[in-house]
Amino acid sequence: MPIYAYRCSTCGHAKDVLQKLSDAPLSSCPACGAESFSKQITAAGFQLKGSGWYATDFKGGSTAAPAATAGATAAAPAAEAAPAAATPCGGSCACH
Repeated sequence: MPIYAYRCSTCGHAKDVLQKLSDAPLSSCPACGAESFSKQITAAGFQLKGSGWYATDFKGGSTAAPAATAGATAAAPAAEAAPAAATPCGGSCACH
């Protein structure tokens, strides 16, 4: 169940209320009784940080070349093979 922030525009009383999505919004202020108790717009209670699931999940699996790069010239793969062998990971990871 989500937590909604409410604030009375008459007395300034603020309160967080745990409600079901199907519950009707509150309108009566519990502090002064005025019918000016309304929902506030608040920020989300979580933040997404990091580089995303696609960069951290499925590590160590084989990577296939995309179809767009499959039509490259024969000289280009040979030029790329030498630096990949010199890398500590052998060029088989997603960082190359």
